[in-house]
Amino acid sequence: MSVLVTGVAGFIGSHVARALLARGEAVIGVDNFSDYYDPILKFARLKPLREHKDFAFLEADIADRDAMLALAGRHAELDRIVHLAAQPGIRHSRIDPYIYVQTNVMGHLVMLELARGIKGLKHFVYASSSSVYGGNRKTPFAVADRVDHPVSLYAATKRSDELMSETYVHQYGLKATGLRFFTVYGPWGRPDMSPWIFAKAIHEGRTIELNHLGSIKRDYSYIDDIAAGTLAVLDKPAGEASHRLYNLGAARSEDIVHVLSLFEKALGREAKVELRPGEPGDMQETAADIADTTRDFGWTPKVTVEQGVPLFVDWFKGYNRL
Repeated sequence: MSVLVTGVAGFIGSHVARALLARGEAVIGVDNFSDYYDPILKFARLKPLREHKDFAFLEADIADRDAMLALAGRHAELDRIVHLAAQPGIRHSRIDPYIYVQTNVMGHLVMLELARGIKGLKHFVYASSSSVYGGNRKTPFAVADRVDHPVSLYAATKRSDELMSETYVHQYGLKATGLRFFTVYGPWGRPDMSPWIFAKAIHEGRTIELNHLGSIKRDYSYIDDIAAGTLAVLDKPAGEASHRLYNLGAARSEDIVHVLSLFEKALGREAKVELRPGEPGDMQETAADIADTTRDFGWTPKVTVEQGVPLFVDWFKGYNRL
């Protein structure tokens, strides 16, 4: 039996694949090496996976229905899917909205079609996002909260994924679980996210722009915790056809100024900061209510931001040879 992991050269996908291989699973990985950020980082993430005897790789776009649907015929042993491939980034969705619909909506539809075509599929786990909570003022965000007021196209596409999954479960009897990831960080993280931006700017002595005049709080979730949570969910599908949603986050909302101070300490340099007003689509605060996740899967995050930031900085310095 084997697990299909889409977005396997991505940040979360590469860690999930590594965790699956480490426990003796066979993994089929798919990625298209999108140039949203430098693909060199993606190739570097993928390199150790491709050296593993139980790993097979297909370079393909998840929105390519012919390439993806053919997987079911070529890999009869496939019995679980972890669908993590997506076009990320809230701000970029204002620049190129078409790629978000192509990848996150059409791509998700193709994956659902693949899932329903696999006889005996045990579980379809996919990435949603905390962005679906949009302009909600109540924190922490709970899965039961209303999510019909997205403030970015990216969030709207992720909510579309949830709704399509609900439909496919109803029509075809899938066992599907969507994971609303919060701000995931750690080694091999994305260069468009704040941890990489902070570390690079502080090292180079450049100014860091903080939106909302620095009044920002984020649920920073360490990658090892997120990978462990994803596997815990994958291993426990519902007993019958169902569509479930869970938050995966640290359940701690960190003040961005405090997080920045941790980067200053880890790098031994002071940050230059410019305070700016907020931008359309930005969420001022995120915080995960993970009570349901802990109850149903026994999962709780272990790495605090005070522990995780130095770990990321150590990796960042090594990767960039600083």
